[in-house]
Amino acid sequence: MGVSKRHLHSVQVNQLADLAKVLSHPARISILNYIGDCDGCLCKDISGKIRLSQPTTSQHLQVIKKSGLLKSKFEGKSQYYTINKDKLTALKNLFADFFEVTEQKCC
Repeated sequence: MGVSKRHLHSVQVNQLADLAKVLSHPARISILNYIGDCDGCLCKDISGKIRLSQPTTSQHLQVIKKSGLLKSKFEGKSQYYTINKDKLTALKNLFADFFEVTEQKCC
């Protein structure tokens, strides 16, 4: 695999690409949609809803959490996940800016 040469691109472009990778898997989109409907979700509930094994769901949760789109808190031994609304808004703005600028240039 070649070198990505991230240093050639702006911070905004790198952020958008990183977040697009997080959203590039249908399971992660399903996870985010489901978590958006709850006030703190457990991995086992999420895995049951999206019909994936708990280990697979947990791996996807970690990818999403690492991006900052999820927050989690422990209550006893249980970890509850919620959407990080600030990061979700930032993601929405990054995509909106990208599409707006691109559309102005081409159309």
